[in-house]
Amino acid sequence: MTDRVDADLALIERYLAGDVDAFNELMRAHEDRVFGICLRMLRDRDMALDAVQETFITVFRKVDRFAGRSAFSTWLYRVAVNTCYDVTRRTRRTQADPLPEGRDPADPSSQDEFLAVEVRPDIQKALDALPQEFKAAVVLADLEGLALQTVGDILGVPVGTVKSRVFRGRRLLAETLGNPTAPFDPQRDEHHA
Repeated sequence: MTDRVDADLALIERYLAGDVDAFNELMRAHEDRVFGICLRMLRDRDMALDAVQETFITVFRKVDRFAGRSAFSTWLYRVAVNTCYDVTRRTRRTQADPLPEGRDPADPSSQDEFLAVEVRPDIQKALDALPQEFKAAVVLADLEGLALQTVGDILGVPVGTVKSRVFRGRRLLAETLGNPTAPFDPQRDEHHA
């Protein structure tokens, strides 16, 4: 087990024994990654912040149900993705007008914020057009850089299904972005497995 996995388990044990500060430490250790997932899934900073808060409230209430069959982070990211699904369903019922182009936040993983803002609206629009299950797989595997097995654990599907969703999501992204013949290297995906 890695140091992070061991540290998470120790913090969970402390929290379950009544140490609320242990939960705060656990939250601080994972909040940036959870926010990144939520922001990419929801595309709206305020909605992502709300989803992060809902995710940690859920975890706060249900961490005693964490069985330890996977890393805590895998379980946590699954809660985050499910929360994003819930937020998306609620938002569809009360759709608001989108912000004008260019108001999207910069991609935090980009080295050059100006380039990230310039490219992001087209990519984000294409991501938003993906069916939810493809979007979740692409966000977790390609944008968050998680291993395909971990993505499968988070989404509750076999690795083969993750590979299929990532492949199909990439294909749809390429078509939407005007590159329907983009080569997809199956070898590239194998290192994520």
